[in-house]
Amino acid sequence: MPGAASAVRTVETEAEGLRLLSQSLAGPLAEPFERALDAIAALRGRLIVTGVGKSGHVGAKIAATFASTGTPAFFVHPTEAVHGDLGMIGRDDAVLAMSWSGESAELRGIVAYTRRFRIPLVAITSREASALGSESDIALVLPRAAEACPHGLAPTTSTTLQLALGDALAVALLERRGFTPGDFRVFHPGGQLGAALTHVGDVMHKGDALPLVEAGSSMGEAILLMSEKGLGCVAVVRDGQLAGIITDGDLRRNLSSDLMTRRVEDVMTRSPKTIRADTLAVKALDILNSSSITALMVVEGDRPVGIVRVHDLLRIGVA
Repeated sequence: MPGAASAVRTVETEAEGLRLLSQSLAGPLAEPFERALDAIAALRGRLIVTGVGKSGHVGAKIAATFASTGTPAFFVHPTEAVHGDLGMIGRDDAVLAMSWSGESAELRGIVAYTRRFRIPLVAITSREASALGSESDIALVLPRAAEACPHGLAPTTSTTLQLALGDALAVALLERRGFTPGDFRVFHPGGQLGAALTHVGDVMHKGDALPLVEAGSSMGEAILLMSEKGLGCVAVVRDGQLAGIITDGDLRRNLSSDLMTRRVEDVMTRSPKTIRADTLAVKALDILNSSSITALMVVEGDRPVGIVRVHDLLRIGVA
């Protein structure tokens, strides 16, 4: 299968490039990388990412990653920059310019602008002695890895390395700032990711909707309450603390002619799975799936405060 063989060769070539980048980050690239982190972290303004061609496409993605992980950033096309968009770059900003060769003519205008107004310039390039590398305040020099393109022409490995280094910067800044899943949700309120970052307390059934029955009650009372609340389960409490849970499955396992007169303690599942209200919804789904259950009791200490079901998580789009 020549197509598959070509694919393997491409991936292996790019993987070798990433290996070289990793080695460089542990060696000569470590010091300028730290300086770049310091410069970006200290910004009072925004990080402006720029590049042309494939580097520009990668740059747009990197800017989006920075913005979504707590570093205000956006992409400015270098050609548009010299036709008015230079006004988008403020004195408190910094520029991250990307060019594999470092000789992209389209970058000259934006580079000159940063030099004129003393705007910090960080370069991602493979040639430190290039026009871009020598003009920059900090040059992040990528290893000269072979392109996966058999002709050595189409940007392949080179763009992979640019993307990986941009991600490395964004993640290192995320960790330095102590960026939390809660912070992440602020920038990702929509879609499956936003749903996964929702907390259990945001979707649980609580208050009057919570089916609670006292220990010592009859199963007839419990079944009536289960039917009334419509959540497919009922929590058994003793002195306000969770003692157990009765689910549809417990009812099926205990079907008998005297079920209605039995005590709830005879049927309930003791020590049920529980979760806190401030737990992420994605974690709740993981517990439900791994335990092969459909509902979790939400507790504060030993006191039940809610119920979250797999249906609730599916409804908001976690899975």
